[in-house]
Amino acid sequence: MEADLQKRKENKKSLRVKVISMGDAEVGKSCIIKRYCEKRFVPKYLATIGIDYGVTKVQVRDREIKVNIFDMAGHPFFYEVRNEFYKDTQGVILVYDVSQKESFESLDAWLTEMKQEIGPHGSLDTSVFAVCANKIDCGKRRIVDESEGRLWAESKGFYYFETSAQSGEGINEMFQAFFSAIADMCENGGKRPATAVNVGFTKEQADAIRRIRNSKDSWDMLGVKPGVTRDEVNKAYRKLAVLLHPDKCVAPGSEDAFKAVVNARTMLLKNIK
Repeated sequence: MEADLQKRKENKKSLRVKVISMGDAEVGKSCIIKRYCEKRFVPKYLATIGIDYGVTKVQVRDREIKVNIFDMAGHPFFYEVRNEFYKDTQGVILVYDVSQKESFESLDAWLTEMKQEIGPHGSLDTSVFAVCANKIDCGKRRIVDESEGRLWAESKGFYYFETSAQSGEGINEMFQAFFSAIADMCENGGKRPATAVNVGFTKEQADAIRRIRNSKDSWDMLGVKPGVTRDEVNKAYRKLAVLLHPDKCVAPGSEDAFKAVVNARTMLLKNIK
């Protein structure tokens, strides 16, 4: 019995996982990994050629985890190299540059590529995703704000972190939470626990915030067309107000979206006699 108990303890302490990095070229994937593993920042950009591989050991509670990290090149040219590494992955570090809108908008394409490569029988639910909004040290050059990035990540059940590979801000916190979540997933039979990321908002709320954020004008924001009546404007406003009022909606960006809707209603009613 004592031998069995000792064996169970050893098995619990021994865990091997595979982690990959995803994201456009030059967003800082390699720098994030080097900052954590080597405690240093490489200021000169050195493009990853195909795949960069490394191994590190981490301690999560009473368990030692051997992490195999595959740092994947972000350039489309290396698709034929990286497409072999998506399968059997327990953790994904999904990175974008907060000063480059295109790198944020391409996140969906990266997920699509992964889904395609793991095949119809694979599932993203067997991987923990950590979305890194990187280069937050860029100051006024920042284009993608926290609420926009957090909304995208959390609406998909992914973890969201603000990071700077240059200063080290958020890096250790991200990896600690990331590896802890992977350990929890492994203990949950290899499937991400349903409560891993407490979303607290609906898809309808998230979609409304994105639509309002990307609206061209007040008409578009309320979802009405020029020529509508005051009653129709108020009806559209009330629907969105119920959906997005800060007292009832905790989705990232909901407060700004609600204020924008209020302003849009005021603007339109001034122009309707």
